[in-house]
Amino acid sequence: MAPSTPPTPPADPPRRAPRAGSPLFSRGSWPETQRITSVLREETVGGALLLLGTLIALVWANSPWSGSYAALRDTVIAPDTLHALHLDLSLGQWAADGLLAIFFFIAGLELKREFVAGDLRDPRRALVPVAAAVGGMAVPALLYVLLNLGTGGGALRGWAIPTATDIAFAVAVLAVISTHLPTALRTFLLTLAVVDDLLAITIIAIFYTDTLAVLPLLASLAVIALFGLLVQQRIRTGWLLIPLALLAWALMHASGIHATVAGVLLGFTVPVLRSQAAGGPEAGPGTAEHFEHLWRPLSAAFAVPVFAFFSAGVTVGGLGGLGDSLRDRVALGIVAGLVAGKAVGILGATALVARFTRARLDPSLSWWDVLGASLLGGIGFTVSLLIGELAFGAGSERDEHVKVGVLTGSLLAALLAAIVLRARDRTYRLLHEAEQVDADADGVPDVYEDDVHDHDARG
Repeated sequence: MAPSTPPTPPADPPRRAPRAGSPLFSRGSWPETQRITSVLREETVGGALLLLGTLIALVWANSPWSGSYAALRDTVIAPDTLHALHLDLSLGQWAADGLLAIFFFIAGLELKREFVAGDLRDPRRALVPVAAAVGGMAVPALLYVLLNLGTGGGALRGWAIPTATDIAFAVAVLAVISTHLPTALRTFLLTLAVVDDLLAITIIAIFYTDTLAVLPLLASLAVIALFGLLVQQRIRTGWLLIPLALLAWALMHASGIHATVAGVLLGFTVPVLRSQAAGGPEAGPGTAEHFEHLWRPLSAAFAVPVFAFFSAGVTVGGLGGLGDSLRDRVALGIVAGLVAGKAVGILGATALVARFTRARLDPSLSWWDVLGASLLGGIGFTVSLLIGELAFGAGSERDEHVKVGVLTGSLLAALLAAIVLRARDRTYRLLHEAEQVDADADGVPDVYEDDVHDHDARG
């Protein structure tokens, strides 16, 4: 019989390891990555056309034929029958109030798609871009206000101008500098811009509505509800839906609220999920995706570039005129907000999320990458120009200074972003190559299959 061994003293209870937070900017699902890639491809084309429209406007407005540009922009086209709805608008106003409604309709579709069927339906994944968008709007607005305290002349009305992010312009910059920005950062940038658009349209509706006509507003909301009822029944008939959308837009315009608000509300009514033959809904191509494929090319290739053409034509008047514009504290506040405010706000909010949720940055990325994406967020062109016109009146001297500030700030932000991102391009190329490997030739890159297997193992 073996000698007995002394009893082993009870071990201390195991200490629970601190629970690590989920990674920031982790790679999304393969279907979501495909969708983001498709969206950004179209936005790249739209961004190139936007830049072209802006360049043509600037050259024309500063040429000996600048008078013809102003005359074209200010030409009023409206039948007398539309006067009661305040639709006796110039071409520039039709571009700002009408064409941008298409842009915001797409923004409404995107936002609903992201939070209903996209990867961001998970609140933990949504937290970072939402917090970044809020920080990227709050800090620029604060900088603008601090620089314009005591300026006078209603300068503080422009506080929201440097709060916007123009995703088409940002993606065009990425195409120009030829950087292979990782999928996770592209998704972050696109989602941030979508949330940014929602916040911007909310600001426009609340803070830039001087007069409110209740009856046209209620009528517009009733038409939007009818539109929503039809699309919820999967009705896609253009001859029925387009007149309803135009009527909702016209009534919203007559109410005193900026007509683009109708666009985003119409987008919110469109269903994202499709019904299976067996019954329940499933994530996948639905009415929202159908409308997005149908209308995004019109928004990216026509609506936004035409708006840029009519809005960006500021007469600089040489270096002296440029200096005079930038001596206006309104323009300086816009430049500071877009360049410094956006970077600090987006990067700071992301760092705070990481600090308080104990989330860790994805190992393949660094905070320099987040800084580069934050600087890209400072390209606030389309919506910034729109808010500038609402704040100070299209064609006013201060509106001209706003345009100089927006153009200068956006170009500086683009230049700084290009410097930071180009410095990391070798790393991005290696990540891009790894994300393309499909050893089993099943059409899905292996890194996404690994993510699925890891998720199944954890589950």
